Amino acid sequence: MEALRAWRASSNLLGFAASRAAKAAPAARPLRPHVRCCSPAAASTTKPPPPPPQDRRRRSASSSSSSTSDRESIRAIRLKKVEELRGKGYEPYAYKWDRTHTTKELQDGYTHLENGEVCADVAVSIAGRIVARRAFGKLVFMTVRDDSGTIQLYCEKDSLTEEQFEQLKTIIDIGDIIGANGSIKKTEKGELSVYVKNFEILTKSLLPLPDKYHGLTDVDKRYRQRYVDMIANPEVADVFRTRAKVVSEIRKTMESFGFIEVETPVLQGAAGGAEARPFITHHNSLQRDLYLRIATELHLKRMLVGGLEKVYEIGRIFRNEGISTRHNPEFTTIEMYEAYSDYESMMNLAEEIVTRCAMATHGKLRVDYQGTEISLERPWRRETMHSLVKEATGIDFNSFGEDLESAKNAARGIKTESNENISLQACSSVGHVLNEVFETVVESSLVQPTFVLDYPVEISPLAKPHRRYAGLTERFELFICGREIGNAFSELTDPIDQRGRFENQIKQHNAKRAAMTKEVKSTEGKHEEDDFSYEVTLDEDFLTSLEYGMPPASGMGLGIDRLVMLLTNSASIRDLFFPRNDERALPRHHQPQYCATVLY
Repeated sequence: MEALRAWRASSNLLGFAASRAAKAAPAARPLRPHVRCCSPAAASTTKPPPPPPQDRRRRSASSSSSSTSDRESIRAIRLKKVEELRGKGYEPYAYKWDRTHTTKELQDGYTHLENGEVCADVAVSIAGRIVARRAFGKLVFMTVRDDSGTIQLYCEKDSLTEEQFEQLKTIIDIGDIIGANGSIKKTEKGELSVYVKNFEILTKSLLPLPDKYHGLTDVDKRYRQRYVDMIANPEVADVFRTRAKVVSEIRKTMESFGFIEVETPVLQGAAGGAEARPFITHHNSLQRDLYLRIATELHLKRMLVGGLEKVYEIGRIFRNEGISTRHNPEFTTIEMYEAYSDYESMMNLAEEIVTRCAMATHGKLRVDYQGTEISLERPWRRETMHSLVKEATGIDFNSFGEDLESAKNAARGIKTESNENISLQACSSVGHVLNEVFETVVESSLVQPTFVLDYPVEISPLAKPHRRYAGLTERFELFICGREIGNAFSELTDPIDQRGRFENQIKQHNAKRAAMTKEVKSTEGKHEEDDFSYEVTLDEDFLTSLEYGMPPASGMGLGIDRLVMLLTNSASIRDLFFPRNDERALPRHHQPQYCATVLY
């Protein structure tokens, strides 16, 4: 009851209490404006002093309990309003509303009006969510937001029926979605408004919106309830609009180069195309386990075998791995394959895709990312992994040949920014050591667009051997802002070589898995599982397809999410998604064991 009284006191629009208060007010008393905010918390404009540190936890728990109580009280009141509307013959959840304009169209079309001017001969109809409200006796002003922007509703008692004006006072709440008809007016203060002649409640909101002044500040709640985040922070929707532009521009680019879009299975009998822990599911009719795909690569290559020469797929990928600002268990990539080309062709295509997306979203090739200006003007820097590591450390890993211990000793002497030693325990070759040094020391420094070329064969099982340098492959990765954006190579088409690399990768994986299992046993199972705990198998069908003959080809995968992060200045990949309500990761020991196919 205390919460209910406080809520009623914060607004002159709640239930019949406000109506009785209005009747009891002296006629000669000047009316002060009543400002309705997004939640009862906004009724107070004075912030209380912060609690002492020792009381913060207790105060936080108490505040959460009070907030939940207020929320339920408001919901109960609004449910009664729904019943009241239906009792009077109104449906609070409409079927449709005929709009003539969006709010942006009105703002753009009538910006020329003078202050105080009314276009009485113009009839408009709009719809949107109420995000603010102010009452001045016989006048009520409401701000309505739709997908394109906001506009003010000018509601005058003399222009509405008595019943409708009473609804404004006692039924309508912040968060309700309404439709309104009327003419156009610019107020004396210069605010373009719809001069309302009639309105309908299209959707009655039952829950209060976040505080108008403080917004939705709980970061975890913002990600879990993205729909509320979008209401409280309308700029969030701009990220999704930009993402749509990026995906559209990518498709236009691919089609302009003669590629066709295809779809490959999401549910697979063996997860292939990358080395990653897959998600497992079960097909009841087939009585067998299936895996959510961890890449689209191997199925797209099968299409090259089948005769399609330029193919691509924009698809959702699922990997049962960690969550960070750069990684999400489900993400979107585009993979493309072109027959009779090599990885040089894919570098040019990568530049084309990214620059076209930048022009489509920004209209320029210089973009700001987290305070750093990124120049996307072509051509982009191209350097080999060996030369970048030598530039950063002074060590030429070519000089070690196959001497693993010498390579490890040299790597141990490298100082990192965190002053921690480079992890070399899992490195089984000089190529692995080189890659570990690159990822630890060099990768984060590649802020401007850089193609890193010619990776060691040990870490590139699907790439063609380099035509000039033994032990390397014709592979590149594209880095921008210290993050991998794309990965490509001249595709390996020799089925015998491919089988041998897969088998070697299985041996290396199983050795790491056995070592991990031994360590877990020695620590009585307290050691957390790492990424080697799953099994890997050969994709025999893919190897069979190669034996029918795949033409010389190049292929590339681009991370659409990371590209969108760059073009929207988003610090976290989570800003791009509607995460699941249960997205907090379970402890590793709660995750089942999975089987993956050997991939790249």
